[in-house]
Amino acid sequence: MRAVECGACGNQVLCVKYSPAHTAVQWTEEAAAVCPRIAARVAAGEPSARVRACAALRDSIDAAVAAGELEVTGAW
Repeated sequence: MRAVECGACGNQVLCVKYSPAHTAVQWTEEAAAVCPRIAARVAAGEPSARVRACAALRDSIDAAVAAGELEVTGAW
């Protein structure tokens, strides 16, 4: 797993890319406490367990792959 920083809020998560479509993300802290987009959805009443993603973080992971900072391993 490699650290990836969100370009929007600076939060850092650990990621591994098994394929172009499969990304594993491990939050290093409670997502609703460190991600303003997830926190806003939780504050609006959505259970944190149902908030699966943050578009800004997804963009940051895609940018890390494009820059060669996070490689697609092709293996589980």
